[in-house]
Amino acid sequence: MILDQVRAEALDRGIPAGDVERWMRLVRPCALLTQGGDGPVVGRFGGPVRLPADVADPRFPLLVTIECSALPAGVTDLPLPSDGKLLLFGFPEPEGSYSMGDVVYVPEGAVTTERPEYPEGYPPDPDSYLGVYESLPDGEVRLTVDVSLPFVGVVELPEAPWMAPLPGHPHAEELAAVWADQWGGAQLLLGGYGTEHSDFAPAATIASFAVDAEKEGHRSGTSSPRAEDWVLLAEVNVDRPGAGATIYWGIQREDLAAQRFDRAHVAVYWNP
Repeated sequence: MILDQVRAEALDRGIPAGDVERWMRLVRPCALLTQGGDGPVVGRFGGPVRLPADVADPRFPLLVTIECSALPAGVTDLPLPSDGKLLLFGFPEPEGSYSMGDVVYVPEGAVTTERPEYPEGYPPDPDSYLGVYESLPDGEVRLTVDVSLPFVGVVELPEAPWMAPLPGHPHAEELAAVWADQWGGAQLLLGGYGTEHSDFAPAATIASFAVDAEKEGHRSGTSSPRAEDWVLLAEVNVDRPGAGATIYWGIQREDLAAQRFDRAHVAVYWNP
């Protein structure tokens, strides 16, 4: 099991056993969703876009549909709906930081109509986004039950406070490095801490982006700037020739509990 490997490697690196066990208390359950494996089908990449009449046509392509009733209890520590569908919209392009996608919850039994597969701003033309669409995964996704530990940054900058090591733990940086060495990545991740890139810790970065978006009029409402008030709902990793992108869907804890998925915020990490 990966936690046994993490524990053994941390001890081999000379980290005191008590500090290792303290770190292990941060473990969170998460769901890895892949197109392979023998786990149950819990959704699909792509597919038709069906939304209730009171929901506007999507601004971004549909990337993932999650069947909430297919998720076993406790597979994440998120208070997800027990039935209905979660639709995750987004696009793996470095076009900006603000609201680069949407989350729509469709309750079980809701009357829906089919919408355009390709949003107006993202046509599948050879001169525009055809190549991107061809890189997107398509088809059923299967569940693997897994666990998650934090990635923490190794540098603290005034303009990037989310890069600070986890406060109060003397070996946070070293233990995060152990986890990074063991973590194999995921095509689609539901819950957990998510994959941190060099200057991009998912929940903290999304919180910062959401606050900035409100200040600049790109988003309504009032969001908390504190990372602990946000959770990672999902992430999708898209490989493209010579580049890659990670799309993160985050939401405030209170909004998730109230199923206010229109308050979710989406950010893209672009890795050329």
